[in-house]
Amino acid sequence: MKTAHLLYISLGSNIGNRLEFIEKAIAKIFKTIGDVRFISGVYETPAWGFDSSDFLNSCILVETFYTTLEVLDLLMQIEQDLGRNRVNSKGYQDRTIDLDIIFSSEGIIETANLIVPHPAMHDRRFVLTPLVEIAPTEEHPIFKKTVSQLLKRTSDTSEIRKTELTLTPPKTSYNVSQFEYLTIEGNIGAGKTSLAQLLSKEFNGKLILERFADNPFLPKFYEDMERYAFPLEMSFLADRYQRIQEDIAQFDLFKDLVISDYDVFKSLIFAKVTLQEEEFTLYKRVFDIMYKHLVKPGLYVYLYQSTERLLENIQKRGRSYEQNISPTYLDKINKGYLQFIKSKSAFNSCIIDVTDKDFIKSRADYIAILDAMVESI
Repeated sequence: MKTAHLLYISLGSNIGNRLEFIEKAIAKIFKTIGDVRFISGVYETPAWGFDSSDFLNSCILVETFYTTLEVLDLLMQIEQDLGRNRVNSKGYQDRTIDLDIIFSSEGIIETANLIVPHPAMHDRRFVLTPLVEIAPTEEHPIFKKTVSQLLKRTSDTSEIRKTELTLTPPKTSYNVSQFEYLTIEGNIGAGKTSLAQLLSKEFNGKLILERFADNPFLPKFYEDMERYAFPLEMSFLADRYQRIQEDIAQFDLFKDLVISDYDVFKSLIFAKVTLQEEEFTLYKRVFDIMYKHLVKPGLYVYLYQSTERLLENIQKRGRSYEQNISPTYLDKINKGYLQFIKSKSAFNSCIIDVTDKDFIKSRADYIAILDAMVESI
């Protein structure tokens, strides 16, 4: 999966409902740029460099898959959406919202439109004071001083007052923890593991991933399905059952929910496609005994992708033993999932078509999936 990086962003407003503008900006950042990991307190500060109304200021930490330069364009669009016009502006002016990139994990950046770290941050108490709340030990890559040290040494003597105002993290509106146990399922190459990883990171979930890579029968199965189908399916069933039992029983009190990239019922779906009739009858007897003792997910999400897109994804990730998977096999697996979901009316399930979505490259696609999950309740 693509590697994310971190950005510290300063927010300020001194026109109209200042807090509301900052809240709206943070919400838009979450929906269009990335996860808002930390939010500082809200500070009231005098206008810097010109005479005007006081500002409200805050700082946030954002994790994103976009580059810093891409984020700059997105931030400027958010400013414009919230009523700020930078065109032909000279000097300091009142503003509905001001969004500045202070630090980036991409390091030092110098272009015509962007300099990071922000070139004036060390002389701006309204930046350093909220920033020290969420990044006291973050080191300036040029000055080799931490944010705490920069605040102590700044030449800015402005009086900064911390208010009692608070900013609510935007992701709390999704309340993913209500599911307690969330399962992300899908056909081979649908992206279930990537989505489960994203959700667990953003929503503090205990992650349970399938250990397909450790199964010695899997490469052999793709070479000779008829011979290795039964031992493969039995070994997967045993491992899935054991992991779900153990990981849910040992739930981490510091996590808000459990998120897995599989449900044990997938064993029966795959077995019905791969096993001979007598083998499947025996397999189902064992499965039924095990499955009735398992905790069922609070939400079962199925990521649907067209067979053509699945084959493209399989080819891209390059696992040698998967390269000869046939479209017919994928079609059968997909039908098996849909029949299972239809048969489990008591299940709280959600089918999301992600054929034309890329929730890694597009934050909007990821948010669309979150919206679909919440709306399914």
